[in-house]
Amino acid sequence: MAVVSAKTPSISHRHDLPNPNISNFQTTKILTFSRIIQKTHQFPLKKTHNSSFLSSTAHPTSDPNSHLTQLCLQNQLDQAINFIKTLQKDPQDNIDEETFISLIRLCEFRRALDEGCVIYEYILNLMTQLSLRLGNALLSMFVRLGDLGDAWYVFGKMEDRDVFSWNVLIGGYAKNGYFDEALDLYHKMLWAGFRPDVYTFPCVLRTCGGMEDWRMGREVHVHVIRFGFVSDVDVVNALITMYVKCGDLGSARMVFDRMLRRDRISWNAMISGYFENGECLEGLRLFFLMQEFSIEPDLMTMTSVISACEVLGDERFGRALHGYTVKTEYGVDVSVDNALIQMYSSVGNWEEAEKVFNTIEFKDVVSWTTMISGYESNGLPKKAVEIYKLMELDGITPDEITVASVLSACTSLSLFDMGIRLHELAKSTGLISYVIVANTLIDFYSKCKCIDKALDIFYQIPDKNVISWTSIILGLRINNRCFEALIFFRQMKLSLNPNDVTLVSVLGACARIGALMCGKEIHSHILRNGLGFDGYLPNALLDMYVRCGRMTTAWNQFNVQKQDVAAWNILLTGYAQWGQGAQAVELFDRMMHSKVEPDEITFISLLCACSRSGMVSEGLNYFESMKDEHCIAPNLKHYACVVDLLGRAGKVDDALEFIQKMPIKADAAIWGALLNSCRIHGRVDLGELAARYIFEMDKESVGYYILLCNFYSECGKWDDVARLRRMMREKGVTVDPGCSWVEVKGKVHAFLSGENFHPQIKELNAVLEGFYDKMKAAGLSEPESSSMNELEASKAEVFCGHSERLAIAFALINTLPGMPIWVTKNLYMCQSCHSTVKFISKVVRREISVRDTEHFHHFKDGNCSCGDEGYWGDS
Repeated sequence: MAVVSAKTPSISHRHDLPNPNISNFQTTKILTFSRIIQKTHQFPLKKTHNSSFLSSTAHPTSDPNSHLTQLCLQNQLDQAINFIKTLQKDPQDNIDEETFISLIRLCEFRRALDEGCVIYEYILNLMTQLSLRLGNALLSMFVRLGDLGDAWYVFGKMEDRDVFSWNVLIGGYAKNGYFDEALDLYHKMLWAGFRPDVYTFPCVLRTCGGMEDWRMGREVHVHVIRFGFVSDVDVVNALITMYVKCGDLGSARMVFDRMLRRDRISWNAMISGYFENGECLEGLRLFFLMQEFSIEPDLMTMTSVISACEVLGDERFGRALHGYTVKTEYGVDVSVDNALIQMYSSVGNWEEAEKVFNTIEFKDVVSWTTMISGYESNGLPKKAVEIYKLMELDGITPDEITVASVLSACTSLSLFDMGIRLHELAKSTGLISYVIVANTLIDFYSKCKCIDKALDIFYQIPDKNVISWTSIILGLRINNRCFEALIFFRQMKLSLNPNDVTLVSVLGACARIGALMCGKEIHSHILRNGLGFDGYLPNALLDMYVRCGRMTTAWNQFNVQKQDVAAWNILLTGYAQWGQGAQAVELFDRMMHSKVEPDEITFISLLCACSRSGMVSEGLNYFESMKDEHCIAPNLKHYACVVDLLGRAGKVDDALEFIQKMPIKADAAIWGALLNSCRIHGRVDLGELAARYIFEMDKESVGYYILLCNFYSECGKWDDVARLRRMMREKGVTVDPGCSWVEVKGKVHAFLSGENFHPQIKELNAVLEGFYDKMKAAGLSEPESSSMNELEASKAEVFCGHSERLAIAFALINTLPGMPIWVTKNLYMCQSCHSTVKFISKVVRREISVRDTEHFHHFKDGNCSCGDEGYWGDS
């Protein structure tokens, strides 16, 4: 008699008391093991004409076997169980094994687990050991009904076992995903001296495939050869499937080619394997070969072949397959139609996709979701929302993919209220437990400027994946919380490896706050892992170095990467921000020599560079060549650059004339450029005209309020300043608090306007007060002395606590004399700070670079690279 190993855990015989080593059994999932479970008795469902026997309350205790057998034949399980319960009060041993087996098979047929347990308990009260036939019947019932705990206990109670006993339990573990237990049982079977059969190997190979355990699969393959089953089609098909799931297509094809006889399953397994592993062309070749042998594909293969057309972008072959499905039985299967919809939508043929969709009589959730996700992923979010509303009217309950796709569409369309409703739906239906839904909600709230809500959702995800971390890092970056984004990135690296999208997001955060050392660490990570040769990563690295002011390093990166138009534009933008027009022009000439065609962004950067360097004629020539030589129609941003070009050079009247002659209506940005020029050159008359146009077009943008406040304050119009500040309060327009970052000894330090809690705040204020005293002694205006006091007298808010000054003071205290200082800030640099930093650079004899949202200010010996024109904001 086979003996169960001492390692086998003991299990309660009650199905509701699970094995402590095997948890979370699926007691409701019906398992089908047609190859290893004995055929279930088919009981007649027709009612007998003579019901007096069934309705009799008298129990023929003299022959309970005939009574129970008759109830089984009549499919009266409930009455049979009631009869068993009456016998439990006085258990009798005169019920024979055949009767028990009939009852057990009826429970299995009816999928009645609770009733089966009643019979099982009665049996245990009568006997301590189970015979082979009775044990196998109980095993089959418990495994098929998903109660692996009681199945294991029955297995241990059997006085003898055969191969069928082992097969049933191995198959049960394999079907339920308990792969380690299934393999352990297979080895116990071999150790006990049992010979595997054609039913054993498919179960064990399914286990190896589920675990993607190639080595164990090879070992089982050796057993297949040793026990002589290499000619059995079902076993060999299982071998092919195992190798496919382990990603070893070579071994799978070798087994396939050596088959003397192949059935449809063999072909479909091999073809699907190629498609699943990305070998679409080879899969299609085998599909055509299959047709030559007159083998019909199954539904899985048809959907796989259609999906391969999607991957290859081969609409022509996809149409041919569509015609084939129409002529065959596959044309009425919704899964094939869904694959066709996906294929057509992927190639942008929405007319055909909609035709297929409309021909489906009974659309399932996949049909609707395929249309919705197709529209959303192809840049048609409005259509995605429309289809979703029709889906709701049709009464179809969305799944996690549906909700995620519609949420993405809501993000693109800024449909905040609808996104909130989808969030509530996800919570009420439990779909929020899917990480794809949670990740999409993080992205939705981040882009709707509700980053704290996004953080709440992020913290609630139990098993965060790379996309979860990437979404929150990107969300923090676009909400100007880059410092936190870097902290989250370091936390992520403790448990997960970042992907390319993560690295692009973090590099953007580094660029935003000037975290050069962190950016260099990421660059090292990219090089160590062989990344950064294509995609967005090279340009993200280039942008980081440019925005951190390291143009030499940026050039080194540019020279080793793909030099596409985006890379050239990044360098041009860097020169524009530095105010280095001559270098930008030289770079543009090199770009033309390299045969790289410029785009709209190229000319925006080029015109900005000319504007900030006073290169008026060159800028106007580029504007004309953009239209005449490169066939690029100017948009509003290009016109705004020309207005800024003329205005900064003092040609304010020419700028106004240019606006009036524009072929398209000027927007607030164009009038804002004129207003800034009026501020620089003291043209109050035209400035007020520009201000009127700005307020007609945009009464919400905080940037224009700041620009106007500075314009009126420099013109001495304090009543207008007070009026604007009052309007801002009434409309709820708020200015983001000024924040500056400085990197010292590899660590980024952040300083807010009005900082009072920094551990070195007293030393910082003392340093700044010392500079203010020296400015006063030198006959320079003390910061905030003139204009700000008048502003205060007009009962407007005082601009104070300028964050870049604190950052510079911190760097002066904590770095060696003579070292350059790099500061990044989130707002424009005001005139007061600009004058103060110029003075500091002269006194301490250091180079100080401050990058605001528009310019690089490079201060040296009391001068600034912007020529004192690159400020117009508040700190």
